[in-house]
Amino acid sequence: MFSDKANKIFQEVIEKYHEVNTVDQPFENPYGEKDDLLAHLLYRKSWIDTVQWHYEDIIRDPQIDPVSALKLKRQIDASNQDRTDMVEYIDSYFLEKYKDATPKADATINTESPAWGVDRLSILALKIYHMHEEATRKDASQEHQMACQAKLDVLLEQRVDLSTAINQLLTDIENGDKYMKVYKQMKMYNDDELNPVLRGQK
Repeated sequence: MFSDKANKIFQEVIEKYHEVNTVDQPFENPYGEKDDLLAHLLYRKSWIDTVQWHYEDIIRDPQIDPVSALKLKRQIDASNQDRTDMVEYIDSYFLEKYKDATPKADATINTESPAWGVDRLSILALKIYHMHEEATRKDASQEHQMACQAKLDVLLEQRVDLSTAINQLLTDIENGDKYMKVYKQMKMYNDDELNPVLRGQK
């Protein structure tokens, strides 16, 4: 099933990142675009999310230098744009994959596209990884470990439910019970013409 593949790749990415565990480490995709496009896209998506997860940790340091914080904010903005772009690439993959599927007369649209479900699944993999770290952290109190284990149990259940729902959505699209309709994320604040602050500086 699709979600099994996605979850396996997300875990692979997170473990690979933590071998070096720095946000500025070089990125290398082991999955070739021509060999396995879906794996290539999923790996890249998860890497972006993993680096951004750690950006978000760093910028919350109350002692961070303001100049460094501004630079990091720009990196987070760029990462968010990359994340959105990757979601759209993954949806394009699904649109191509199911282009010959004929929606039934009573077919309905989902509240989110498949790739936005994948986006949530990728973030969930990060939550699970780091909550497991907290639940097993040797220098933490037993109370802390138990509280984090309880949260981890919920996250693991959530992954099962979300994985099942994504698989079902893809099956419904393939069978014509659902149809895909993708809207581009028209973010205005990154656009020199649409953001009045940027437009005013031209």
